[in-house]
Amino acid sequence: MHRFSKNTKPWVLGGFILLKFFMQYVLLSPTYELHRDEFLYLDQGHHLAWGYISVPPLTSWFSAVIYFLGNDAFWVKFIPAMFGALTILVVWKTIEELKGDLFALVLGATCILFSSLLSVNILFQPNSFDILSWTAFSFFLIKYFNSEKSKFLFLAALIFALGFLNKYNILFLIIGIFPAILLTSQRKMFLKKEFYLAIALGLFLISPNLVWQYENDFPVVWHMTALAEKHLVHVDRLGFLKAQIRFFAGSLIVIFSALYALCFHPPYQKFRAYFWSFFFTLIIFVSLRAKDYYAIGLYPIYIAFGSVYLSGILKNDWKYYLRPVLIVIPLLIFIPFYKISFPNRAPEYILNHGSSYKDSGMLRWEDGKDHTLPQDFADMLGWKELAQKVDAIYRDLELKDPNQTLVLCDNYGQAGAINYYSNASIKAVSFHADYINWFVFDHQYKHLIRVLYFDENNEELKETGRYFLKGEISDSITNPYAREFKTMIFTFKETKININERIKHEIETVKKSQK
Repeated sequence: MHRFSKNTKPWVLGGFILLKFFMQYVLLSPTYELHRDEFLYLDQGHHLAWGYISVPPLTSWFSAVIYFLGNDAFWVKFIPAMFGALTILVVWKTIEELKGDLFALVLGATCILFSSLLSVNILFQPNSFDILSWTAFSFFLIKYFNSEKSKFLFLAALIFALGFLNKYNILFLIIGIFPAILLTSQRKMFLKKEFYLAIALGLFLISPNLVWQYENDFPVVWHMTALAEKHLVHVDRLGFLKAQIRFFAGSLIVIFSALYALCFHPPYQKFRAYFWSFFFTLIIFVSLRAKDYYAIGLYPIYIAFGSVYLSGILKNDWKYYLRPVLIVIPLLIFIPFYKISFPNRAPEYILNHGSSYKDSGMLRWEDGKDHTLPQDFADMLGWKELAQKVDAIYRDLELKDPNQTLVLCDNYGQAGAINYYSNASIKAVSFHADYINWFVFDHQYKHLIRVLYFDENNEELKETGRYFLKGEISDSITNPYAREFKTMIFTFKETKININERIKHEIETVKKSQK
């Protein structure tokens, strides 16, 4: 039986990996386009740097890889799916490190597969790698607790650095785990020089981004301030905790078993820091009104602990027959989530079944209000329409005056979508997010295509139109389900002023206001 299990393990793992990739693609309806955030991260691949206003640089490196592979939507979706598959692999290796049997491996992989990671791994955002980095960091720390070999501290430092260069969120893992270690016998690691050498390695690896932050007046500070004022203020702390239950609803028995085992199971004594770390980290998130998905990376490692513990207590007598039940539970609980948690239904279906989405909280947006579609779904509509309409206007102007048309958008989603979907050589920009640093003034602009969210009183025609000989409303987004519904496209021809200098002045004004 042992030999059979050992030979079976690679095939079972491979099956989970293949199923993971398959599900990531089938859970996304072709009705939906790329997400507004994905456009920003993809454009960062054209402007490689050691930092950006909203995120560290790692995602831009993956964007560059996507461009190298052809920039097709398949690869945009492949990258986060790969990170999700690697998360399953790391949990699998953690269970092996904890001496779990085949049942424990299958249980852990099942819990990770049928969880909120299916939703997170649909989008090309830093979140997928963030979850992977949290899990991998804990894996190497567990390896160190088991062996006390210094190499695992250095590998943990490497993972921390990659996680930090991907998303600063991993700092909350460190803030939660270090004081937890002080409460256990593992505090002896703080007395070893290898521990501080590992910290030095981590700081060295992230130093280019820290230098970039310093040279750019720490944009992460005012970005987080703006985020807290505009979005986090709407975060309901009780709603945050409810969301944690939803993220791994099918794995709650496993996670609670892990916490019990970490506190009372003697073989887990060396890992007890993870008991305290769980609560420390959640308390920090709740106190800061963090978005609920920031904490998703916390849970995979507890699924590993819980799977091994449950496999040990369900070995004998009638309890052995509970094993299949535990494996089926994540799948059964996933079924109702399948119907509402993924962009696999047309907007018309969601509209006709709005009560189910509303009751689950899916219709609540960052503004604290309920809308017709879930925010992420609405952020995946209308972009091709916008790009095609801007494309047509741009081509007409470029035929008359090549390289003299500026496409200026209201936000990064509009600019990124136009750049991604347009068939013309448009380099749309915005005063929003990183696009404010990507203006090009190699040519003297003569015409302006202005993309602006619904302007009820046509103020744009009055304000901007005075600088041009001709201004008109050319088109708008007509998809009623898109978050950008009614976004307007203005065309201004034959400038009366030096538009380049005017734009430069606006850029400086916006940057000063942000700081």
